Amino acid sequence: MQIDWLTVAAQIANFLVLIWLLQRFLYRPITEAMARREARIEERLSDAKSRRKEAEDEAEKLRKERKELEASRQEMLEDARVEADDLKQRLEQEIRDEVAQKRETWHEMLEEERADFVEDMQRKAGHKVLDIAGQLVAEFTASGLDDRIAQGFVDQLNDLGVDTREKMAAAAEGADDPALVETATALDTAARRKITRAIHQQFETDIEVDYQEDDAVLLGVRLTIGEQTVEWSAARHLKRLNRELDALLDTASPARRKQTTDEQ
Repeated sequence: MQIDWLTVAAQIANFLVLIWLLQRFLYRPITEAMARREARIEERLSDAKSRRKEAEDEAEKLRKERKELEASRQEMLEDARVEADDLKQRLEQEIRDEVAQKRETWHEMLEEERADFVEDMQRKAGHKVLDIAGQLVAEFTASGLDDRIAQGFVDQLNDLGVDTREKMAAAAEGADDPALVETATALDTAARRKITRAIHQQFETDIEVDYQEDDAVLLGVRLTIGEQTVEWSAARHLKRLNRELDALLDTASPARRKQTTDEQ
């Protein structure tokens, strides 16, 4: 089999650009955002500890006053002791409740901001990769990005397993609606013809094929026939990145949760 070194070089360049983009636009911003968030949480926890210390100082003050009254009035001493204990317990309970409520609110805010941040960065990174990949493929190959995407999907159809191929063929045979092909950007006519021809050949059908755009299908193609779907795109890599980001952010929280528990 003859190796197309131009294609290999384009893929290597594409991979290096992807790694650089991930480092610049994902991992570093996320790490910095985490550091800022932890600093704010630490400041709020420090404030809560300070208020707790003030409450303890107040309780200590009440205990001293109780000792000064011990010689004169035993009944007043007992009342002061009960009042001091009640005040301490009430203040400590209020502080614990307030800290627990704020901690829960911070966690909810962090989860929401993290989800929004990851989704936004994922979309931006995907579009950056799409644009740069299109330029690289255009420089190193005689055909454009549309043809590369179409050919890649045709190759994936050729490599389908027997079970998947049979399910797709059965869905095409019983489908009332056209097959749906989705890509991030509109494909040119030649690429659409190549994909349509491959669908007809692989599944032995003459089903009508519609084409639509979906930003979620990055650098690839999604084919849906009835209830059956096959996809070849960079979206699966972004999903893996999403899981890695979740793991990265989660590793910062156990130590913080342990410290908060010890303080209580």
